[in-house]
Amino acid sequence: MTVTLQLGLPDHLRPDAAALYWEAFGGKLGPVMGPHPRAMAFLVRVIRADHVIVALSAQGELLGLAGFKTPAGSFAEGELADLRAAYGLGAYWRAPLLWLLTREVDNERFLLDGVCVTRAARGLGIGSALLDRICTEARARGYGAVRLDVIDTNWRAKALYIRLGFIVEKTEGIGLLRHVFGFSHATTMVKPLV
Repeated sequence: MTVTLQLGLPDHLRPDAAALYWEAFGGKLGPVMGPHPRAMAFLVRVIRADHVIVALSAQGELLGLAGFKTPAGSFAEGELADLRAAYGLGAYWRAPLLWLLTREVDNERFLLDGVCVTRAARGLGIGSALLDRICTEARARGYGAVRLDVIDTNWRAKALYIRLGFIVEKTEGIGLLRHVFGFSHATTMVKPLV
């Protein structure tokens, strides 16, 4: 299978990227961002096409993506106005919960904001290729390391990160928020780029 990796999301693939992101992270974010139609409306609205590396098939289909976060923004993080557009008054209870998970920026290390691959393309090395490209992008931007956070229920992703050279830095509990998000710990992992 021919796969092309590129920085930036073609505009016509925004709905596909939102659906893939939701498939990967909806289990964690669903209690706050659901129901599905509203979550999709929110994600299509807020996705930053310049904060993602995508994997495309020879036919131009989206096979996977790796979002990232910089001081200028994040792949899938909106503002209160975006939440209001998708959820109405429900934005006001959702905002503080989402911002607890998403507001951090790491100025020392390039911050990954989610990697996901379509079901049909899993096991083909696309996740590894996306992570390798993230490392290349981080180097090009002058970062000495890539950082990510993985939740305790996503053991497959954690195993992939370890295999690709990411090192566990710390594991922290999320306290009572575990009842909202369905996981209890997040592990910070770092890959030095020297």
